[in-house]
Amino acid sequence: MPATWPELPIYIDSPGYDWALHNGEALIRVPLKEVGLSKDFKFDAVTSVLKINENVHAPLACISNVWDIASGDLSLPGTVQ
Repeated sequence: MPATWPELPIYIDSPGYDWALHNGEALIRVPLKEVGLSKDFKFDAVTSVLKINENVHAPLACISNVWDIASGDLSLPGTVQ
């Protein structure tokens, strides 16, 4: 996981990971061995609103709106190339 979010099971910010936008696709280079993933790893992409709540009695971070899901149905079609 990124050093700025230790133990977090999602990539919110990934300093040092190469990424690019190309023909409407986001290309992200993740060093699989460094993060403990195998080459059969599958993924999807979601753009959403992450709400940060400062109240300690409510969730600290939550998704408050989903804008788009790359696959349309979270079927995890992304594969390692």
